Amino acid sequence: MSEVADLAAALVRIDSINPALIPGAAGESEIADYVAGWLARAGLDVEVVEPIPGRPSVIAVARGAGGGRSLLLNAHLDTVGTEAMESPFAARVDEGRLYGRGSYDMKGALAAAMLAVKDAATMRLAGDVILTAVADEEVASLGTEAVLERVTADAAIVCEPTELQVAIAHRGFAGFEIETHGVAAHGSRPDLGVDAIAKMGHVLVALEELDERLQAGRRHPLVGAGSLHASLIEGGQEFSSYPARCLLTGERRTLLGETAAEIEADLRAAAGDAEVRLLVSREPFEVDEGQELVRAIGAAAGTSGVIGVPFWTDAALVAAVGIPTVLFGPAGEGAHAAVEWVDMGSLERCREVYVAVAAAVCR
Repeated sequence: MSEVADLAAALVRIDSINPALIPGAAGESEIADYVAGWLARAGLDVEVVEPIPGRPSVIAVARGAGGGRSLLLNAHLDTVGTEAMESPFAARVDEGRLYGRGSYDMKGALAAAMLAVKDAATMRLAGDVILTAVADEEVASLGTEAVLERVTADAAIVCEPTELQVAIAHRGFAGFEIETHGVAAHGSRPDLGVDAIAKMGHVLVALEELDERLQAGRRHPLVGAGSLHASLIEGGQEFSSYPARCLLTGERRTLLGETAAEIEADLRAAAGDAEVRLLVSREPFEVDEGQELVRAIGAAAGTSGVIGVPFWTDAALVAAVGIPTVLFGPAGEGAHAAVEWVDMGSLERCREVYVAVAAAVCR
């Protein structure tokens, strides 16, 4: 295999499942140690940031000579779980594809970025090239929030998979809970019991109708419409009792201009007298197509036009602190799925593009 494929495979072999998703999971400590050690041996200035024990992120800098602009490459260390996967950490290679958890989302791109920053250190650039390899992107983005307290740059590439296309937009999201209440009673006593699960049924119908209105409503030209879905539901204690409580957890995907207050108002209208709680929420992301960085990446990649991606990324956080930001990453399939793979040739191309953009931005 190539250098980038070898490094990507080494990263895939390390279990870095996010423990906020799967209680007791490995987390990012082992992979952060590996990444930090590799980057230090490559001659870069390395710092490990750990605002919460066991959830480290890595900052590595290829120092420029001075007087030039800086470029940030951002990639995440954590992955989702491995349920239904066969040998998720084996890093199997077949017909130009690297298989395994995180190969596509996004250890392949992390490997390409690590090698690109190593390359940049030999190029006698004026400006710094910075890599942030972050924890917790799959849940609350603790890592990117932490590194942005220590790092700034003149431009940034978030290396999420984009099929080697230049991506300039994605939707935001808001997680929510809706809780209905009933009265516990023996299943033989309908005169005493109130069924909280049945009450949630009416809420689910209203949420389905709200989702239909959203998807038929305002559309963004690159990312489409807003949407809503029910994710988890729980309630009851056994089949012979009326359930006193039912809890629904769901997610609302959002467009630019939609406020948390508007989202909550829509949910409350659908929920009736049920309790509604907004959980974590993140803003959508968009950068102007005419921005210099967009043109630079397009030129380096040899591609015209731009796309939006359907998933949320840390690009929204990077852009929110005033750093011009674009998404560019490899081709593959299976993010969060039972079969996940990344095209190894596309990893080579990502490395080349990241280096070319560094030369253009940091010269």
